[in-house]
Amino acid sequence: MARVRLLLALVVLAAALPAAAADPPACLSQEQRRAAVASHRAIPLARAVHDVHSRAAGAEVVGARLCLRDGQLVYLLTVLTRDGKVIRASVNAASGALMDGR
Repeated sequence: MARVRLLLALVVLAAALPAAAADPPACLSQEQRRAAVASHRAIPLARAVHDVHSRAAGAEVVGARLCLRDGQLVYLLTVLTRDGKVIRASVNAASGALMDGR
């Protein structure tokens, strides 16, 4: 349980940092992310992280952004697997469905 709390704290912290200049312009600001969740256009980030974690035991989400892709909101997650590999996962922000992972 403590590990999950630490993971969620790290993800929330990463999401709260201002977007870097190299981020695609289609990614939402912190204020826009809050509005999307408040208006139920996006699930909370914690739920998306939980869904990814439940599919990949031992994986840790180390970065997260909420972006527009092909007209829909998508969480772009950077995931560190148990064996040390870094993968990218896309989660449909409206439904929570895993879109892809590489």
